[in-house]
Amino acid sequence: MHPILDIAAKLGLQPDSLMLFGEHMAKLRLSALPKKGTQPKGKIVLVSAINPTRTGEGKTTVSIGLAQGFARIGQHVALALREPSLGPIFGIKGGGTGGGCCQLEPSTRINMHFTGDLHAVGAAHNLLATLLDNAVHFRSELDLEHRQVFWRRVLDMNDRSLRQAVIGLGGRLNGVPRETGFDITAASEVMAILCLAEDFADLKARLGRILVGFDRSGNPVTAHSLQATGAMAALLHDAMLPNLVQTTEGVPAFVHGGPFGNIAHGCNSVIATKAAAACADWVVTEAGFGFDLGAEKFFDLKCRSAGLWPSVVVLVVTVRALRVHGGGDPSRPGSIEEIERGLPHLVHHVQSVRAFGFEPVIAINRFASDTQNELAVIDQHCARLGLSTALFTGFTDGGAGAEALAHAVTTVANRLQPPVRYLYDLNASPKDKIAAVAGTIYGANEVEFSRTAKKDLERIHSLGYDRLPVCIAKTHLSLSSDPAKVGHPEAFPLPVEAVRIAAGAGYLLVMTGDIVTMPGLPHDPAAHRIDLSDDGDIIGV
Repeated sequence: MHPILDIAAKLGLQPDSLMLFGEHMAKLRLSALPKKGTQPKGKIVLVSAINPTRTGEGKTTVSIGLAQGFARIGQHVALALREPSLGPIFGIKGGGTGGGCCQLEPSTRINMHFTGDLHAVGAAHNLLATLLDNAVHFRSELDLEHRQVFWRRVLDMNDRSLRQAVIGLGGRLNGVPRETGFDITAASEVMAILCLAEDFADLKARLGRILVGFDRSGNPVTAHSLQATGAMAALLHDAMLPNLVQTTEGVPAFVHGGPFGNIAHGCNSVIATKAAAACADWVVTEAGFGFDLGAEKFFDLKCRSAGLWPSVVVLVVTVRALRVHGGGDPSRPGSIEEIERGLPHLVHHVQSVRAFGFEPVIAINRFASDTQNELAVIDQHCARLGLSTALFTGFTDGGAGAEALAHAVTTVANRLQPPVRYLYDLNASPKDKIAAVAGTIYGANEVEFSRTAKKDLERIHSLGYDRLPVCIAKTHLSLSSDPAKVGHPEAFPLPVEAVRIAAGAGYLLVMTGDIVTMPGLPHDPAAHRIDLSDDGDIIGV
């Protein structure tokens, strides 16, 4: 690893622009950040993927490798990625810093606590919950209806036993009993706010708009009315500043913010993306899970809010994922026929990318078990679609295994800049916005609203939140809301169970299927394999 001051110098950043966290990590000080409203110079490359398997398809690895490939062909590049959450690290996916020769460094520290941003988000979120329950306990002038409080608490861990809970037991001194629960920190609206806010004034305004519940007259109660905004913002002071680290080959990487892709909007912070684009000619960023989740939200939420627009889209494809979407079993060797049956799934995602005005570059992320025949099937099919493709071997070869992809991306990105094209207009009704995403991106033929969702939409209309964009919480394993429906399901309904108001983040959170905001651990969690050596090294992440 290089000293972080040397990494910063590659971006033209001086030592007094940094808040150092040891020799290899730093935060950018407020004075070094681009001002709100300024247009960055760098071209943004968005990396997305087809729907992944449960262990992921290496989208972060491809993003890091692509940045290293850019550097190898002489381009001035920086990364802008999300921070890992402890929940998945100890769960099924393990670390969230890439893999092989394409990692963020220092990977163990980034995976474990990093600079404390997620803890700060959790503290700010739970402070609001504490102030809210305190107001209920003392029967403040806000006259909160405790059965109409929906602000839960958060924990940066996968803990299914906390999804539903009863608090305030043990007598009058211990508060008012009510039902509540915990979400994972990455699902917190405070995390979404952190990632969409562009400066401290914007942060405080968004925090103040957080809707926590209703009073006995049915009027909304916000964080501002609870006088929570200032203290929450103070807790987030350092967390708002983007983190600077490096890749395995010394490429600068801004790693900041970590909203989940299936529950929240799945993109790193606006501040980090703009900082990277202000310092480099190329910025490689990613959006969580498949294109149907993170990338759609990248365009309709992040880009719309921040005035950003990418120059090119990279779609990550793997033999393993196509085999699964063709009805195969990822735990055993498959057949060419399974891959061919999975190709309609890839075609659907290509059409989704085109809905935003882009021709994607297909990155075929090669795994050790892939055969030449399997890879050729994908490459030939993409050629018939008129798409640029590149084989990616960055896991084993680092940046050298991404040079072909870097060349393909620069060729496509140097064409005419695609115009800004959102999927829906903000003046459309929430139902129409949900239908636009469900029909165009998922392929659903109808949207089914539960009684609860219909009541939610009525309240949203009465409160004047109709113009907010939608953030649909859905499984990442399928285009539908059912994780078992892999491949290319057709003529299916999208069930909407509830619609929550995320007024601070600035969107409506649409809950579909059996989506949960607090994941659980698998039968054999990754935590069983993580340890601390006698020499003080963390192993197994």
